[in-house]
Amino acid sequence: MATHHHDTGYKELFSHPEFVQQLIEGFAPSDIAGLMNFATLKKHNGHYITPLFEEKIEDVVWSVEVTWQGMKQDVFLYILLEFQSSVDRTMPIRLMHYVACFYSELLKQKAIVPRQGLPPVFPVVLYNGAKPWTAPLNIYDMIRPEPPSFLQVYQPRLRYYLVDEGRYTNEELGLRQTPLSGVFGVENAGESWEALQNAVDRVVAIIQADPNKERTDRIITRWLKRHLHPLSAEVNLDRLDSLMEDKAMLAENLENLVKKERLEGRQEGLQEGRLAEAREVVRTQLNFKFGDVPEWVEAQLSQADHDQLKGWMREVLFADNLGDMFKH
Repeated sequence: MATHHHDTGYKELFSHPEFVQQLIEGFAPSDIAGLMNFATLKKHNGHYITPLFEEKIEDVVWSVEVTWQGMKQDVFLYILLEFQSSVDRTMPIRLMHYVACFYSELLKQKAIVPRQGLPPVFPVVLYNGAKPWTAPLNIYDMIRPEPPSFLQVYQPRLRYYLVDEGRYTNEELGLRQTPLSGVFGVENAGESWEALQNAVDRVVAIIQADPNKERTDRIITRWLKRHLHPLSAEVNLDRLDSLMEDKAMLAENLENLVKKERLEGRQEGLQEGRLAEAREVVRTQLNFKFGDVPEWVEAQLSQADHDQLKGWMREVLFADNLGDMFKH
């Protein structure tokens, strides 16, 4: 599925405070979430040009009030949405660069002044790639070999918190009955129509139980249409305006695709069964006439299609040696 649709859809999701709250409460450490007053969530501009690389940054930035040791303070939630199939091992460098640029932007806009100090930042990387995330979580961990103790204090340190969607099982997501956990379930459905059907059924049930179901329905429906956009030739999205009101239509679409998927799976299984049977017939004929089949012949048997195997069934009757039948 196209990165652009992921990127746009997720940016819209996290432009709503309830989804930011669901991300932090459901997937960040509980001791951090417990300090936050989510009623104070405030969205900030995450669009700016980095001065070093002239790179346009369009990340999601919110501030939230925390109470720590009797004191109230704003913490900036810097949410980086990462949609790519391969793991970016330079992520710690990117995050340090982005956070530094964000601080510069705050100073430029006079949202803070240097003598007041810098506000704390909680960097979160939301990753939905196919491969597990293996990049370092702290830029200090990229410094190799580790410097001697007298130099360690001078090395940069910035750690980000990773939310890797793919590492959550359906059972783990089921413990988090929020619309965002339903979204993650749809993302994790992969290319299986049946898994997608189950995930959509679950997210519809979550929406129906939501106290703000109409608002949540509009948000999730827009996200799902973007998510399914690459599949629009197979799923009728034009008529999808509400997951709650149009769930029967969407369910029928997905059910037909599930049936097609199962039929194709059965046909593929039958085809493979016929190939295995034909392969065994040829192997038995060869064993009977020439003895044990060498590895190079076995390799050709394993790669042959059904028509080729049928041809060898006839040729073995007249062949004087393996070379007459196989190219080697």
